[in-house]
Amino acid sequence: MMTAEQLMAAHKSNVEVLFGLTNKAFEGVEKLVELNLQVARAAIGEAAENTKAVLSAKDAQEFMALQASLLQPAAEKAAAYSRHLYDIAAATGAEVTKVAEATAADAQTKFMSVVDTAVKNAPAGSENAVALVKSAVAAANNAFEGVQKAVKQATETAEANFQAISATATKATKAKRAA
Repeated sequence: MMTAEQLMAAHKSNVEVLFGLTNKAFEGVEKLVELNLQVARAAIGEAAENTKAVLSAKDAQEFMALQASLLQPAAEKAAAYSRHLYDIAAATGAEVTKVAEATAADAQTKFMSVVDTAVKNAPAGSENAVALVKSAVAAANNAFEGVQKAVKQATETAEANFQAISATATKATKAKRAA
């Protein structure tokens, strides 16, 4: 059984973790809003410049060439925006994962302490039940570690794929520009 002090300490710790995660989430949102404001500001300026350039085109051929030249930087900017967006999401996710792993490790340690205390105070003849509980806890820990490793591998694979796709798109855009 947990004492009132232990229960209050656990609740206090949980509230601190909750507020810490909330702050991390807001930091991610702030970065996203800042990125979107920068993109919007740049887009407005570029739209004004592009409109002036289009309006100053002397003939249809110049207009078409200008229009084609404007599309290539747009693709590069879209790729850069996607990269920034991914970086913000990945950084925020990494912070949340770090806190979740630390919280889970702390909870696991506390749970094992409770199990150990229960084992020490178990009545004679309950060795089989104690072994069963310890086995179940070990299996749960192994499953949790396996899930953590799988999630980490999936995240790394997704990040590598995103980087490869982004690099390919950037190269393709540069090749079209050079042509």
